[in-house]
Amino acid sequence: MISKSWGELQKMHRACRIVVQTLESLARAAVPGVATRELDRIAREQIVKAGAKPAFLGYRGYPATLCISVNEEVVHGIPGDRRLKDGDVVGLDLGCVVDGFYGDAARTVGVGRVSDAARRLMKITEDSLRAGIDRCRPGNRVGDIGHAVQAVAEAGGFSVVREFVGHGIGTSLHEDPQVPNYGPPGRRERLVPGMCLAIEPMVNAGGPEVRVLDDGWTAVTTDGSLSAHFELSVAIMAEGPWILSEPYPYAAKEAQA
Repeated sequence: MISKSWGELQKMHRACRIVVQTLESLARAAVPGVATRELDRIAREQIVKAGAKPAFLGYRGYPATLCISVNEEVVHGIPGDRRLKDGDVVGLDLGCVVDGFYGDAARTVGVGRVSDAARRLMKITEDSLRAGIDRCRPGNRVGDIGHAVQAVAEAGGFSVVREFVGHGIGTSLHEDPQVPNYGPPGRRERLVPGMCLAIEPMVNAGGPEVRVLDDGWTAVTTDGSLSAHFELSVAIMAEGPWILSEPYPYAAKEAQA
């Protein structure tokens, strides 16, 4: 685990802000009839225009800027010719690099008129993310985050994916520690100021099991149930969690070397 200086956190703040602003644009563009390839184009152009670099393009051979996962697709869906339709549930996962530091975030949106069940799945998944972020405080442990996520998701009647987890983030897209979205509290690494974590619950309407398709990337629910995915990058600060896509929430702080 690598603690970041105030100056490094500022770079991550810029990267995360670009990612979230781009996700907001993509959420507006995710309408019936749009091809997922078009959303990828929008993401790439907006990131480059903001002076950043796409984080996912070419990462371990991934062929696109954006991961787009539709309905039973959990994560890592590859953009292509598929056109979104009314009622789809679409996970949008995106990262960028600013001055060598990464930002990473995801959100799930409904296309047109979605079912009440789909809306509830998305709400509970986002609630579980917020519960996990609330545990991002010095002295807590990584297990406290996963326990909070799991408790909210399962209280809502849903299941948490175990094969994919959150992670540290900084000068690499994936740093230690891994951050599971499940498990007992009080376990794993202790949280200290300056740590940065990408918290990202993936929650299924059915069972937790997933499988990866033949493209080697797209993970889907084994039972065909809907899945939702929300993610934010968070810094552990002495005062509490700082969602890095948002302004610094605490008292004014002098720059540190």
